[in-house]
Amino acid sequence: MTIEIQSHSKNWKRKYELERKVLEDVFGKEIKAIEHIGSTSVPKLSAKPIIDIFLAVSPLHNVSYYNDKLQGLNYRYSITDMSNRHLFSKYTAAEVWTHNLHILPYDKNFYLRNELLFRDYLRKNPEFVSKYTSLKEQLVLKNYNTIEEYTKSKSEFIGFVMELARTEKGLVK
Repeated sequence: MTIEIQSHSKNWKRKYELERKVLEDVFGKEIKAIEHIGSTSVPKLSAKPIIDIFLAVSPLHNVSYYNDKLQGLNYRYSITDMSNRHLFSKYTAAEVWTHNLHILPYDKNFYLRNELLFRDYLRKNPEFVSKYTSLKEQLVLKNYNTIEEYTKSKSEFIGFVMELARTEKGLVK
């Protein structure tokens, strides 16, 4: 499997904002929070050119409810091992993967989720953005069979940064 990493693009924020508007039209008041997450949300960080979005709702419905809501928007449900979350991936007519939509329940600890803490820590600490970019550039040179293998190979670095982010916030591991 070939994994493509690109230099950061200012278009990623624009693509997120455009998709956010679409999702707000579809989900309206069901949305409790919507956030751009993942590497495309961090300035100057190289990334796979796929926009990741957290859509926090209350209550969280079953998959078929969201399949109906997203019908006609080119989203497809993706089976994952993540609990209490639905993942939909968006593709263009030419089958180019463009977005991941993570639909999850909103609760009082939503903004303490690892993905948000990691994103925010990187945004405030550019030296780690540089280190993470270097790591990704080295990893894409390896021949991974799945995207999961590539993701797992970044886990040590992510864990280290998460520990720093949680410590900074005064959160226990």
